[in-house]
Amino acid sequence: MDFKEKVAISTGAASGMGLLFAQNWAELGGNVVLCDVNESVLKEKVDEINAKNCGKAIGVICDVRDYNQVCSARDKAVEAFGRIDVTVNFAGGTATRMQKVDRQQYPEFPDVPIDVYDWGIDVNLKGPFYFAHAVLKQMREQKSGLIINIGSITGQEGDGYGMDYPTSKAGLMFGLTKSIAQFGSKYGIRCVCVSPGPVLTRAAMANMKTLLGRAAEPQEIVDLCLFLASDKGQFINGENIMIDGGRNAMTRTW
Repeated sequence: MDFKEKVAISTGAASGMGLLFAQNWAELGGNVVLCDVNESVLKEKVDEINAKNCGKAIGVICDVRDYNQVCSARDKAVEAFGRIDVTVNFAGGTATRMQKVDRQQYPEFPDVPIDVYDWGIDVNLKGPFYFAHAVLKQMREQKSGLIINIGSITGQEGDGYGMDYPTSKAGLMFGLTKSIAQFGSKYGIRCVCVSPGPVLTRAAMANMKTLLGRAAEPQEIVDLCLFLASDKGQFINGENIMIDGGRNAMTRTW
């Protein structure tokens, strides 16, 4: 895979799969814009990429819940590199976990303060929606581009407590991805959703069952994203691709 002179935006890129994708992209010759809210860590990771890769990186402080910041990230990408070839929406997480909700204090879904779920829907659904709306202006002008949304097996399974997450991810997997593909087709723009099962970005993910008996390594998810962006992935469009070790095919026992 050779991404020389290609430009990618990666959200949630100060850590996890967003960072891993950015590192891989630069190692393969591409230029990358890392977007995150964690300014100090972001600068450190950008400096590391620039010190050892042929592709260049810039960091942009961006809260994906803020459309003005999203547009600023787009503009800085174009200003630095002249185009946007790929945008990958990695930023996300279950609100009750990310906001450290005390389940003893808030035992069930109706007990959790609504602003917790607002955060989750804003980050997991509105964030990718905002980025699509922003970068599609540039992609339409250049008549090419790829948006990769990151879904989740939870969008298929649901969650009776952290309801913001499956609600948002299902919206990406089946609504936003197909809609962007429909809009983008006449401009040479594709959209694909990559939906992982358990991934070892957190140790607890090892406890989720799959038919293969393990969770995915983060690199396996990133490799699929890179394939979709490469010359070999160009005929895949408007689709939700499960990469879950067969978890979605498992017999449900409730």
